[in-house]
Amino acid sequence: MNEWLKKTLDRLKTLWGSWGLPQKLILIGIAGAVLVAIVLLFTVSGTPTQVRLINTPIQSDDELRLITSRLDSEGIEFNVAENNILYVKDQATRSRAVSVLLREDLIPQGTSLWDVFSIDRFTTTDFERNVNLRRAIIQEVTRHIESIEAVDKANVVIEIPEDKLFSEDQKPVTASVILYPKPGSDIVTNRKQLEGIQKIIKFAVSGLLDENIVITDQNGIVLNDFAGLQDMDRLELTKREQQLIQRQEAYYRAAVLKALQQIYTADRVRDLNIKLDMDMSKKTVATKEYFPFTLKPDNPITPYDDSVIQPSVRESTERKAYEYQGTGFNPEGPAGVEGQTSPAYKDLQNMVGKATETYVVENEALNERNTQENTSPAIDRVTVSVNIDGVWKWKYTDKGEPLVRTDGGIDREYVQVPQLELDAAAALIRDAIGYNRMRGDSVTVRNIQFDRSAQFKVEDADFLRTLQLRRVVLYSLIGLAFLLVSFIVFRLVSRELERRRRISEEKRALEQQMLRENAIRQAEEQNIEVSMSVEERKRLDLQEHAINMAKEHPEDVAQLIRTWLREE
Repeated sequence: MNEWLKKTLDRLKTLWGSWGLPQKLILIGIAGAVLVAIVLLFTVSGTPTQVRLINTPIQSDDELRLITSRLDSEGIEFNVAENNILYVKDQATRSRAVSVLLREDLIPQGTSLWDVFSIDRFTTTDFERNVNLRRAIIQEVTRHIESIEAVDKANVVIEIPEDKLFSEDQKPVTASVILYPKPGSDIVTNRKQLEGIQKIIKFAVSGLLDENIVITDQNGIVLNDFAGLQDMDRLELTKREQQLIQRQEAYYRAAVLKALQQIYTADRVRDLNIKLDMDMSKKTVATKEYFPFTLKPDNPITPYDDSVIQPSVRESTERKAYEYQGTGFNPEGPAGVEGQTSPAYKDLQNMVGKATETYVVENEALNERNTQENTSPAIDRVTVSVNIDGVWKWKYTDKGEPLVRTDGGIDREYVQVPQLELDAAAALIRDAIGYNRMRGDSVTVRNIQFDRSAQFKVEDADFLRTLQLRRVVLYSLIGLAFLLVSFIVFRLVSRELERRRRISEEKRALEQQMLRENAIRQAEEQNIEVSMSVEERKRLDLQEHAINMAKEHPEDVAQLIRTWLREE
């Protein structure tokens, strides 16, 4: 086998060497194409197949937008193909997505339940078909319920009775579900999720009514007794209403406090109480308004109003006229018989009468607007009370130093907030809360002094400590200055004494030298031989050298003397 492989490789090498450059390039291109085809084949074959979410296409763009936004909020991945057909990655994701859409009533209108649950109808005998139908429905419903995150396990039983000839003999379709919630889930008390599960069961079985669905937990407690949860719903609604009021109060409190604290600082504005009375009842207000017709609107270019407004439009006119002229006639009885006319009317006989009656009915059409609005919730009353503290100022002496009381504390003076500033702060609060006097709103701004005993105690202690430290530093500087002056005086006195001692010694040495020189001079004059010591001889030589130097270089000697004097 190795020999064959070796021969094959040698033959390929020989063949490769005998080929030209175009043949080699063609072979490399074919090998690359085969390699790319193999990679694409494995990539396409390895791509996971997607599951169709709803078999029927979604016709409305609004429904597609609602469904996709809801799936995005639930974190469900999906793809939209042609004709608005949705696909998900697997069957478990499909079950979860369908349960969410059923719970939120987002299944498109006209979608068959079979398209939602993908249940195949079996065309065998009627008994087998009914059994398989019931089994498929139970399996699909169970899988959909268990795909909910809060449900650990579900046990579903659906009873579909046989069709009867008479409706009074027909038994209803019933369903019972036992839920096993996951630890920590709130599905037992979450009414929205329970309603979603009930809708899943109701949509899966045709003819199933809400009252024939029973959902219990593992302890047998009925969970979908929504009629018994009315008190709980009322308490939950009250809780939400209170939370809404508290959020609104917190919003107003933060806005007012921020505005006042920026003006008076946070230390002076601490207490702000706000109370909102809100009407949470639902109200429907219907308004009927009549207003005139605008035949020509006002031209904003002209400086005057050139609009044409007509209060009403003539819709119809009804006119009626009645006119009577002639002599009044009172009928009598048969000939030879006196009539029954009363004497009062007999006096009116043969009198000329004239009657005219005219009236006009004009029907005017008015411009009418009907408005209907629902108001809930609405603010009934807002009350705000705030306290602004005044300013404490220190008292100072004539020298500009803080005035200290006998007990050791700083003497202070309290300055109240002027009434004009309180009125301005009240106006600011009214604008911030939307003050409405007609609904009984109230805004109170007072100047009440805060208890600052602890603050003043700390300030007094710091001030006294600073004052004491200042005195210590002052006394220390005075002592240091005294020591420095004493040292300077001592130094000057010492130098003066040393200078005087040196001068006296020099004077004395000079006198001795002069006496010695005089003695030597006298001895020389008398030719007396005088013996001099070495030191004396050196001193005389040095003196002569200094005298000669002073004569030859007087400026250098003067500079040297000045230097000596400065050093002294």
